[in-house]
Amino acid sequence: MKKNNGIPVIDLFAGPGGLCEGFASLVRDGSREFDIRVSIEKDPVAHRTLSLRALFRSFPVGKIPESYYQYIRGEINRQQMENDPVVRPYLEKANNEAKCAELGKDDHRDIDQWIREGLGGAKDWVLIGGPPCQAYSLAGRSRMRSNNPEEFEADKRHLLYREYLRIIKEFSPSVFVMENVKGMLTSQHSGSRIFDRILSDLRDPHNGHKYLIRSFVVPGEIEDPSDFVIKSEELGIPQSRHRVILFGIREDVADSVPDLIQHPERFVVSSSPRVNTREVLSGLPALRSRLSNRSGGMSDSNENWQRALTNGLKILEKKRSAVSVEVLERARWAVAKSSTHESIGGRFIKSNISMSGHLAPWYLDQRIGGVTLHEARSHMESDLHRYLFASSFAREESKSPRLRDFPKALLPSHGNVWDESVPFEDRFRVQLRNQPSTTIVSHISKDGHYYIHPEPSQCRSLTVREAARLQTFPDNYFFEGNRTEQYHQVGNAVPPMLARKIGEIVLKLLKSVKR
Repeated sequence: MKKNNGIPVIDLFAGPGGLCEGFASLVRDGSREFDIRVSIEKDPVAHRTLSLRALFRSFPVGKIPESYYQYIRGEINRQQMENDPVVRPYLEKANNEAKCAELGKDDHRDIDQWIREGLGGAKDWVLIGGPPCQAYSLAGRSRMRSNNPEEFEADKRHLLYREYLRIIKEFSPSVFVMENVKGMLTSQHSGSRIFDRILSDLRDPHNGHKYLIRSFVVPGEIEDPSDFVIKSEELGIPQSRHRVILFGIREDVADSVPDLIQHPERFVVSSSPRVNTREVLSGLPALRSRLSNRSGGMSDSNENWQRALTNGLKILEKKRSAVSVEVLERARWAVAKSSTHESIGGRFIKSNISMSGHLAPWYLDQRIGGVTLHEARSHMESDLHRYLFASSFAREESKSPRLRDFPKALLPSHGNVWDESVPFEDRFRVQLRNQPSTTIVSHISKDGHYYIHPEPSQCRSLTVREAARLQTFPDNYFFEGNRTEQYHQVGNAVPPMLARKIGEIVLKLLKSVKR
């Protein structure tokens, strides 16, 4: 097996592997520019996803065994895939890379040993990752503070960045990339702004090295913390995802790159044309949603689903004074077209998947023979009525309706509508076809109201594969676990295409080092 001589990368708090996927996707002359040596994730299910992708990357570029595709199609189980004689030689590298451990809890001596062995004495290497963000997110802070202020102050997730800092102090990476939610900039802990403390600690980890902390989107020295915020939709990512990403460069490395001071604009990510939801979801098979067993005793069937949509249309026609002519006509069109959607999807759908545009090579893999993890959720009939209205409204008005736009007959009465993790007025949010999607977050694992498909005739929320596409995971990226766990992993990940753009800047910097 050929040894990869790429620049070593260590990934902490890796989740399902979005950050390291972007770095590993940079290939030159058949070899990866970056070699993911260790990736650490505490959640066992996300770790299974991480280790599967580590195995995928262990194979020579472009030479993935057929048994991998058999596995993601569900034709064989994972053990059978791993027992394939073609696969077995690569298992050791994958297992050495993907580790299941909880930073800050498990013995740091084991973690240090993994990193030490992974680096193998490498001079230049990169540390990447993002500590868990619930303690920094606006929704998380509001919920935790109101429920139990003392518990909020004691939450160890405020200080998990110190585990990241400990690795920097112990191993002195040439470069680090640290990602977190925008709420980190304003989060308070023990009476002070935690972001100031994080910056101070990262700039001087007290190991004999200091670090410059730069932005990936604003050149030169940074004075306003908001300059660390990356707006993904401005970089060609099909999602309005705003995250703080810090670019740490060890001072001796920075001193060896004259252009970092003289031409700092060379080390920021260039803006790109916006990519909309329609372009990214194109080519995926149309589906009908499942009908929940809480729908007035109706069992799930295509006939009953059609009946549910027809009932929704009748409500709109009865309340036509509260619905524009255009929206009502769109809803009629949607119900008529819905008769062509019979599939509810599944783990694998055999299909000729196509996509136009410059993103097709990134997403598509014809060896799959179709699409995986493209299965519709179940929805109550009353929610289908709301989805029909909301998606028809969005198609005609080019905006998602707020609750005040709904006919009163469709307004929800259940308590779930008051869930503080989603803005009340946006309780039913359609992903607009001609714009990037809203931020895909882990809440998608709980319900789909905030992620309604833009096509009214499908009248459903996004599938795992659709959410993964908006997060820019390639179609051959498979998520382990049940569907709820898959959604959770997708929502918590860093978009791999964004990570690739960041990786390009890191690569440019390290290749510019003059010693």
